[in-house]
Amino acid sequence: MNFDLKIINGRVFDGSGKDAIHCDIGINGDSMTKMGDLAAATAENTIDATGCIVCPGFIDAHSHSDTYLLIEPSAASKIYQGVTTEICGNCGASAAPLNGSYKMPSDWLDKDYSHLKRTAGAPPAPPWSTVAEYRERFAEAQPAVNAALLVGHNTLHAGICGYDPRAATPDELAKMFQALDKALDEGAIGLSSGLVYPPGSAVPRTEIIELAKVVARHGGLYTTHMRSESNQLLEAIDEAIDIAERSGARLQISHLKASGSNNWKKIDAAFEKIRSAGAKLQIGSDRYPYTAGCTDLDIVLPEWASYGGRDVVLARLRNPETRATIRAELMANPPGHWDNVMVGSTSFEAFKGKYLPEVAETLGMDEVDALLHLIDHDDLKTGGIFFGMSEENMWRVLAEPYVSLGSDGSLRAPWGPLSHDHPHPRAYGSHTKFLRAALDGKTVPLAEAIRKMTALPAEQFGLKKRGMLKEGYFADIAIFDPDALKENTTYAHPHQLSDGMRHLIVNGVHTMANGTHTDRRGGQFLAAH
Repeated sequence: MNFDLKIINGRVFDGSGKDAIHCDIGINGDSMTKMGDLAAATAENTIDATGCIVCPGFIDAHSHSDTYLLIEPSAASKIYQGVTTEICGNCGASAAPLNGSYKMPSDWLDKDYSHLKRTAGAPPAPPWSTVAEYRERFAEAQPAVNAALLVGHNTLHAGICGYDPRAATPDELAKMFQALDKALDEGAIGLSSGLVYPPGSAVPRTEIIELAKVVARHGGLYTTHMRSESNQLLEAIDEAIDIAERSGARLQISHLKASGSNNWKKIDAAFEKIRSAGAKLQIGSDRYPYTAGCTDLDIVLPEWASYGGRDVVLARLRNPETRATIRAELMANPPGHWDNVMVGSTSFEAFKGKYLPEVAETLGMDEVDALLHLIDHDDLKTGGIFFGMSEENMWRVLAEPYVSLGSDGSLRAPWGPLSHDHPHPRAYGSHTKFLRAALDGKTVPLAEAIRKMTALPAEQFGLKKRGMLKEGYFADIAIFDPDALKENTTYAHPHQLSDGMRHLIVNGVHTMANGTHTDRRGGQFLAAH
């Protein structure tokens, strides 16, 4: 028997949660064709994994890399962690379908896509509109990792209904059904909502239920960034479960957390609700191993001030009377302690990675005025990193058997167009940090940690022949040195790759060899059918 590639002498965790075994793996083309004692078999190339752990490539269950995969196809921050697949289109925002008045998030929209072919009839930037066209651009870019795509509810709603805080009319809802049907037919795997973000934050539950019914008919799933992860956490979980029950769709609760020290005690009740619902529903969740969240800094604006789209919000900020009203509301009802807010990406280089009170002191302003100054001058492109979660709760969430590892971060690289911002370290370190914690005995056992990054998300998102080391499965394989595994990224200096990943194979393509990117890329768009 002859193989294209043979892996020998490693400790093999198959992704099932079982302990390691010693066996060889033979790969032909994009698949694992034989596992066992392959000493007598020949191979074009052999990886000697002595001293290393061999396991399925990791699946990032919650990513925002949709368009970044086309800009930096090396996917450096992900492959150096052993990630071979990303689930994109989360939190209600997706790269496609693009309809009507919808505008992609600013960190996607302001990037250069001129190197990609332009689909006939598509806008100049980005050069695609439909999921099918996005898939064509994906195949053209040939990223290093696989990706599956959810359809964002805010993407659908804003494109068809606009950005005003209102429900869809019956005619608009019918158009949303049609657009969602088409996107799912073209390969999207489900629907995501971002119910804390406008315009979705003003949409009634019934709209989500009706759209989730479309997803259920396609066998897809519904993922949700819930309406609240803090004061109304339990009510938000009830809503997510109700949507799943009434629609028949599988449910994935995004980045499960209890934000704000006053809400930490709610985590047990949250677990109980999810476990109870799991007896009758297909329900899962994901989480990243950090106690700070990250989103646009303007998330703290009063709800009324955040509707209408970017131009309308900026006009409010630049109207002295309206700005004064916004300021007064933030002074009277701050969203938390300002000293828990760090500035992320911003045009002000000196303020990246600085806490808001430090920025305010430098500017000679109070925190609210400093915040408004930043988001105004950055045209609502300021990133915010928000500290407010319990570390004990974080590890408890990650130990729940239905919780996968999801970074909630888009890929980056320490070079090129994605190296200039200031991301949350989760983009570079989520999977490394969790794996290191398992190796050090700080969380679940290693076999279970690997399951949470492989077989579990593959099952939750319906990824066929992925997430396990089995004959006939796709050859997505990570090989790492447990002694060298290290997260290097920090909040202050995020653009640092992880150490310890020795080899990475994506669909049979040897993407990392001896700890270095090979510039060979084998990622595929993982369509629902």
